Amino acid sequence: MSDQTPSPPTATPPADEHRRVEGAAAEASPRSAFARLMSGSVGLNLGMIIALALLCVVGAVTAGDRFVDVNNVLTILRLAAVIGVVSIGMTFVIIGGGFDLSVGAIVALASVWATTLATQRMAEDTHWIMMVVVALAVGTGCGIVNGLFIAYGGVAPFVMTLATLAAARGLAEIISGKRNQIVQDQAFVDFMNGRVLGIPMLVWIFAVVCVIGWVLLNRTTFGRRTIAVGGNATAARLAGIAVKRHTLMLYALLGLACGLAAIMLMARTTTGSATHGLLYELDAIAAVVIGGTLLGGGRGTIVGTIFGVLILNTLTNVFTLNNLDTSTQAVAKGAIIVVAVLLQQRVARRNDTS
Repeated sequence: MSDQTPSPPTATPPADEHRRVEGAAAEASPRSAFARLMSGSVGLNLGMIIALALLCVVGAVTAGDRFVDVNNVLTILRLAAVIGVVSIGMTFVIIGGGFDLSVGAIVALASVWATTLATQRMAEDTHWIMMVVVALAVGTGCGIVNGLFIAYGGVAPFVMTLATLAAARGLAEIISGKRNQIVQDQAFVDFMNGRVLGIPMLVWIFAVVCVIGWVLLNRTTFGRRTIAVGGNATAARLAGIAVKRHTLMLYALLGLACGLAAIMLMARTTTGSATHGLLYELDAIAAVVIGGTLLGGGRGTIVGTIFGVLILNTLTNVFTLNNLDTSTQAVAKGAIIVVAVLLQQRVARRNDTS
């Protein structure tokens, strides 16, 4: 008898089983990668591109040459520029877990304060840039007030910004006496309404704000902290982020955007008025939500907001060219917002179960 005991056979899968498993893995990997890609910002942006393209087709079919005319396209961009600047600022606040209903009133107050007789006299003695400085300072100051009460006072964003909406609009009416204040400095109007390479200056300003906003959100510590604070404020605080100070900075940033929007609106209308910015808060929130930013905070994109602004303004333009009343436009915007929120919830549930 042999003293050697036979070793147990090594369990090896058959060759065809190896090939089947490897083939299935190779087939499933691209599919899962594609699914993850399309469920993220790329898929969202692609969907908005398709929606914008369909709107353009509808406009071209229903309004013909009036819609595809270059001047009409530039008009859409000029109208989108003002609310677009506000929407970029709103994107940061909502990603950071906040909310602001006062942006329209802040725009009105900044436009009125920058066109008072005293401010315009200072601009005459120095330079029209003084009006710009005043508008930016007023907008930023309002944002700081919101941020202080929300971050350090513990006031709910909805309540605080609702109070600011009423107060800022009322103060604008008091300062202006409920009258439109004409911009007297023609150099300011000419510069802001000028064109560079055939494109209006307001559109260039919006483009610069978009680039700065994208870099700030995606390539800086400020952007990463904004996402962290909006995703989980407690975890962000434990990670060493000064949550209250960062929240204050977010509202100040939005106030700055409102001040810039007021300057652009002053140039477009050549007036400062307490009626400027009406319903801007709804349009800005709609653009941000349509662009894929979660209302609960923690996720959002600047590119998505840009597409949201373009979709809303293109829709308004198509309705206007087809002589549809503002009530119909409001119903359509409301329906779009509801659909956007439902899609967000569906994607969120899918991500939670995956």
